[in-house]
Amino acid sequence: MKYCKFGNTGINISRLGFGCMRFPMIKVNGKDIIDEDKAINMINRAYELGVNYFDTAYFYCNNLSENMVGKALKGIRDKVYVSSKSPGHLLKKEGDYRRILEEQLVRLDMDHIDFYHFHGIGYESLFNTDKKSKWISEAQKAKEEGLIKHISFSFHDKPENMKKLIDLEMFESVLCQYNAIDRSCEESIRYAKEKGLGVVVMGPVGGGRVSGLPKELADRLGIKVNSNAELALRFVFSNRNIDCALSGMSNIDMVEENASTGSNNEPLSKDEIKAINEMMVENEKLSKLYCTACKYCMPCPRDVNIPRIFEMMNYYRVYGIKEYAQNGYAEIGTNEWVKGNRADACNQCGICETKCPQKIEIRKQLKECHEALK
Repeated sequence: MKYCKFGNTGINISRLGFGCMRFPMIKVNGKDIIDEDKAINMINRAYELGVNYFDTAYFYCNNLSENMVGKALKGIRDKVYVSSKSPGHLLKKEGDYRRILEEQLVRLDMDHIDFYHFHGIGYESLFNTDKKSKWISEAQKAKEEGLIKHISFSFHDKPENMKKLIDLEMFESVLCQYNAIDRSCEESIRYAKEKGLGVVVMGPVGGGRVSGLPKELADRLGIKVNSNAELALRFVFSNRNIDCALSGMSNIDMVEENASTGSNNEPLSKDEIKAINEMMVENEKLSKLYCTACKYCMPCPRDVNIPRIFEMMNYYRVYGIKEYAQNGYAEIGTNEWVKGNRADACNQCGICETKCPQKIEIRKQLKECHEALK
């Protein structure tokens, strides 16, 4: 396993991190629970192969991930780094941050968390939550007491706001989305590295978008790899501003394959990266013939999330990634990050079409999207 200097933390972190949100699940007495034997074997094998960074969160795996991580890391806790997250949307008043942190420490059966993130924040949401919960000062106090070692943030906002968060000079590492398809945070990642933050990326295979392409992407690009998943990880590892890529692994074969990729000291060549870039640019052109995501059609009186629906349809139609597109469509309206309604909520008012600069037949396309993605 290759290791990287993790910002200014003084820590060397494995290039591959274990994202503990996709453990194998089984049903017991009508409830979905983690398959304990498989999950523990996966974590132990990852550690044997050199992984030293394990990332979990309060809600992962039906609120069971932290318990499993704690159980699996018994005996090697002092040899690894554990990351978890403060669920900001649960913080309603002062004291909630500390109460939930202490609950997480009990779940993990640990006396501290190495990297404790403000979960999924944007620049404004950080301060909106702080107004009611004082979680910034609570985090600083928890660090002073040794309950957390490093204050971090995971990011779901506009790239320029990531720079604003970095400039607050209160964070030691950042976790953000980055892969061959979604490179929107690339410049902000460079900025984070320049400012001394450790950089971890999630979604290195794009939630399956890259590894799930219907044809062998590597073959199309003339790149010698064993799988598209390997290609996706090697693309991320080729970015020298990234210290660690989290992979949400759900079986032992994925652990073996990804750890092998993390041990490969040969990054993609400049020509190979150029080939990927050219393919992604070409696909981007194709997708923009369908919708530019300008969002001029919004807001919708029926709260239909038109840009998200068309984004998923682009993945379905342009990239041919059907399962991901259907799952992304089903997710609309189920959490605070993907709000609104699906296409079947449209009442055919047509207001959106009067605002669309592309003159897309939005009402017709919404019907087609719903039929394809439902």
